[in-house]
Amino acid sequence: MLQLQNDNLLLKKTLTELVATPQLVDRIISDFDYTTFHLSTPEDKSKLLVSITSKSFKDIKQYDAINKLNQTYAEFQTEIVEPGYDYSIYVDLLSVAAKSPEDIELTINEISLLKRNLLAIPFKLAFKSYQEQAIKYDQSGIEPEPSSEIYEINYRDEEAIYIKPSFDRVTVIFSTVFKDETDKIFGKVFLQEFVDARKRAVQNAPQVLYSHKEPPLEVRNLIKYQADDKKGYVTFVLFPRHLTVQKQDNTINHIQLFRNYFHYHIKCSKAYMHSRMRFRVNQYLKVLNRAKPENEEVARKTASGRRFNSA
Repeated sequence: MLQLQNDNLLLKKTLTELVATPQLVDRIISDFDYTTFHLSTPEDKSKLLVSITSKSFKDIKQYDAINKLNQTYAEFQTEIVEPGYDYSIYVDLLSVAAKSPEDIELTINEISLLKRNLLAIPFKLAFKSYQEQAIKYDQSGIEPEPSSEIYEINYRDEEAIYIKPSFDRVTVIFSTVFKDETDKIFGKVFLQEFVDARKRAVQNAPQVLYSHKEPPLEVRNLIKYQADDKKGYVTFVLFPRHLTVQKQDNTINHIQLFRNYFHYHIKCSKAYMHSRMRFRVNQYLKVLNRAKPENEEVARKTASGRRFNSA
C-alpha cells in the first residue's frame, strides 16, 4: 500500500527549478484538504513570495500559529501577507542558491512542508500538554481528573480532527464522510484490517476504533453536525511509546495524512475491483463466442420424399 508524502511534490519541484534558474513566475498549486499555494515574483525574479491558504487555518490560528510559523521560517519571515491567503514567506533565491547542496535541499524540503508544519501545531501543543500531565502524575502518583482540553481542526466540509491529551495517552479522532454506500463498506473493511493487524503482528501500533454515525464520547459535545448515516469516526489512541521526543515528528507525519491515505486506498480498491470485473466479463464473452453453433446447411424433403437444399 502506498504511503503518501507530507511534502508537496509540485511545490518542491518548482522551488528546485527556481533556485537553479531564477525566473518570473506566477503559479497556483492546489493540494489536499482545500489547501492552495501561490508562488509569485512580484518585484524581482530572484525574490519569491510563497503564500498558503487552508481551510484549517482559522482554527489553528488561535493556537498562536503565526508566531510558531515565523519561528520555523525565521529566515524567510516577512510582514507581507498576500491578499486572499493566510500566511506568506519571502524567499531570496540567490541566497538559497549560495548555500551548499545539502543545505539547499534542506531549505527546499522545509518550504515544501509548509502545510505539514501548519497542521503540526495543534499536535505539538497536545503532545506538550500530555508531557506536562504525565510529569505531574509521575511526581504525585495521583491520577489527575480528565482534562476538557480538546484541539479541534475543521479542515474539510463537515470533517474535522479532534486531539485530546491526557496524562497517559493522546486521543486523535477523525470525522470522515462517505459519499456512497460502497465507500462505507470498503471503509469498514480497511478499518477492521487496522484492528486485526495490531492483534496479529503490529502490537506496537496505536489502538484503532471506529464508530458509525454516533461520535465518540470525548467529542460528542463539540460536534456541530447532527448524526448522519454518511459520517464515520476513526479514533487513534497514541500511547507513551508513540509520544517520545524522538518519535513525535514521525507520529505527526503519519497520522495527519490518515484521511487522505484512507480515502485514496478506498478509491484504488474500487478501481482494482472494476478492472477485475471488466476482465472477467471479457473472459465470459470469449466463452460465449466459442459456444455459438456454426450455421449448417439444412436438407429438406418434399412430400414425395425427394431431397433439396434450403439454400
